[in-house]
Formats: sequence, C-alpha cells, structure tokens
Amino acid sequence: MANSEQLKKQKEYEKYVKRVTPVHSLPLNMIKAFFTGGLICMSGQFLLNTAQSLGADKEEAGSWCSLILILISVILTGLNLYSKIGKFGGAGGLVPITGFANSVAASAIEFQAEGQIFGIGCKIFTIAGPVILYGILSSWLVGCVYYILKLMEVIV
Repeated sequence: MANSEQLKKQKEYEKYVKRVTPVHSLPLNMIKAFFTGGLICMSGQFLLNTAQSLGADKEEAGSWCSLILILISVILTGLNLYSKIGKFGGAGGLVPITGFANSVAASAIEFQAEGQIFGIGCKIFTIAGPVILYGILSSWLVGCVYYILKLMEVIV
C-alpha cells in the first residue's frame, strides 16, 4: 500500500518536473547568440569607422570604440536593460567587451548598499576579478616563454 502510494507520488513529481523544466532549442540559442554578438560587433565597427572618418588613426579609433561600447554597456546595466540582452542573446551578449563591462557594473550596483569601501570596493571584481587575474597571469607566462625562445634564438 505504502509502496504504490510512493510510486504515485513519484510519477506526479516527474510530471511536475517535466512541466516546469524549460525546453531549450540549441539551434535557436545559437542563432540568437550570433545575432546579438553580431549586432554588438557591427556597432563597434560603425564606431571604429566613424572615428577614423573624423580623423583618428587606427589605434585611437580603437580606443574610442572600446570606451564608447563600455560606456553604453554600463548605462544599459544601470537601466537594467543589459540583463535582458544577455538573457536573449546568451553568450553573444556576454562574451564581447560589453559583457565584461556589464559584469563589473552589475557587481557595483548590487553591493552599493553595503557602502563605498566594503560594498563596491571589495565586491566590484567578484565576477570580473578571475578573468583579469588569469588574463594577466597567462599573458605573463606567454611573455616568459616568448622571451626564453627569443634568447635561445628559436624565434627571430
């Protein structure tokens, strides 16, 4: 008796889980990510071309492009719009420089109530910190390997 009741509860639970579990379409998610990332990159290319047409050299135009994309991302994060872009576009909205800026700004906004020092100051890099740390570490290691290979005259 108890066993059949337990089986019935288990079947009801399985139906419930099936009903509430979201169904994801991989091809659709890939298309959304491609579209979102493409729009961000297209905006960046527009900014780059505009800066160059206004007389900036390639390096200066690239700096302005990055700066403006980061500014737009932080503003959209503050208005709670970038999370919607990230939810729609997945990796297409999170991988570019705008996603990195969003992670830093979102941490600052989230811990703002804890104060300037122990809130924003301590927690601002909770998401972006590991990316910065491992980016610097890996570039340092690659630089050391490059330097050693240069000393050994393997690389000219």
